Amino acid sequence: MPRPLVFAHRGASACEMENTLKAFNKAIELNADGIELDLQITRDDVPVVTHDLDLRRVTGKRSLVTNVSLAEIKRLRVGRPFTRRYSGQEMMTLDELIAWVEKNPIALNIELKESFIDNPFVLEIVIKKCAHLPNVHFSSFFLEVLEQAKKVNKHIETALIATRKLNWHQLKNLPYIDAIHANKSRYYRPDYLAACLLAKKKCRFYNITGDEEFLKNPHKVVVGWITDFPERVRGVQKKNADH
Repeated sequence: MPRPLVFAHRGASACEMENTLKAFNKAIELNADGIELDLQITRDDVPVVTHDLDLRRVTGKRSLVTNVSLAEIKRLRVGRPFTRRYSGQEMMTLDELIAWVEKNPIALNIELKESFIDNPFVLEIVIKKCAHLPNVHFSSFFLEVLEQAKKVNKHIETALIATRKLNWHQLKNLPYIDAIHANKSRYYRPDYLAACLLAKKKCRFYNITGDEEFLKNPHKVVVGWITDFPERVRGVQKKNADH
């Protein structure tokens, strides 16, 4: 049975600023199998790599991504307070991300954020632009976004991010969902894992630190771990394989 792939959460975000080129390069250096990242949409309908709808935390600008143009985004610097003015990086576009992946082949877990809910036009662009990538799947908290994505391309893999509202025993009624992404602390439980097995859904768990006992013998439905510490999780996997 193949081991679960290790996805670096927003890149190697424990080492570098999240969702940046440095974080993605560091993830490769730390032997991650894949990268988990986030997309939002600018005012002029350009998908950019960032988690928050509000730009303040990562750029200091008091505005929503959806209220600024790409040109304005590119004038900002992404980084931590007090340092981003001098060492901050540009926010990446989807096109820039794809160009990087073409030179650095790695699996992608692309989370489609809230700005995609009412923008099927850009959603379709994203799905089509990523169609040639060999190992990519799309995740979201929003069922309507994933359902629409599946209509654009029925062959893509979609993953619903679990919340307390999810009825795990009705997963079979979500034919446009291929996998469940879930917080390990709340949902790595026998009943939820069994529900995924019954519904033939894969699972990836996030907030993995590398200290979890279940990493040594993961349930058969688990195909991925999402972590800020890919080197730790890969270390556990290597140790188990050696034994």
